[in-house]
Amino acid sequence: MADRVSDTAEIVVVDDAATLADEAMRRIEAALLNAPADRRSRIVLAGGSTPAPAYRHLASRPVPWGRVEIFFSDERCVAPAHDASNYRMVHEALLERVPITPAAVHRIPGEIPAADAAARAEQDLRASGAGDLPEIDLAVLGMGADGHTASLFPGDPAVEETRALAVPVSGDPARVSLTLPVLNGANGRLVMVDGEDKAAALARAVAGDAELPAGRLAASGTTWLVTLAAAGHLDQSL
Repeated sequence: MADRVSDTAEIVVVDDAATLADEAMRRIEAALLNAPADRRSRIVLAGGSTPAPAYRHLASRPVPWGRVEIFFSDERCVAPAHDASNYRMVHEALLERVPITPAAVHRIPGEIPAADAAARAEQDLRASGAGDLPEIDLAVLGMGADGHTASLFPGDPAVEETRALAVPVSGDPARVSLTLPVLNGANGRLVMVDGEDKAAALARAVAGDAELPAGRLAASGTTWLVTLAAAGHLDQSL
């Protein structure tokens, strides 16, 4: 495993997907255990296939789940039991395996229209915080080969949103995404990237290319946890 720093972002390169899952689990666990004792630990979880093994590993760790609150980075507008549902993946990999209360899991309701689901997600975020939004200890994110993160896609107006905390995103299916102010407001961001097809976008995002939503993630507090397969172009960006 190799660590590098680009500006103030941490770049951690691991050998393969199995090591990626182990290292992600350790960092998520640490964020939950090290949260201030006077409030709940709060975490944003991504969907997709890359973080699923890390969530399964996390389920066996001694996390004080009674003090944890979980949000989602984004969701497709499908029923929670649908194969494409981020909630379903997280539920099967983690939630059904740990003693967390349903009230502490802030599912984005993908079964209702995207605009309504975004409004519900925003209400949850605001209700869980002392101010306009909760203090998030860690946002776990991924990145697509096009440089998207959460459901913020290149060129979509949602990327420019500065006031709303959650927004509807058009598509088939439609989606709901947390916005960059929420993601960048987290105390830390852990971006998991695997796959040679993401190498070019990863190099641009790490370099802060604002044309890519992932390139707009705040460098300070962000850890890029990436496999060798995804890191092939990084030397060109550092």
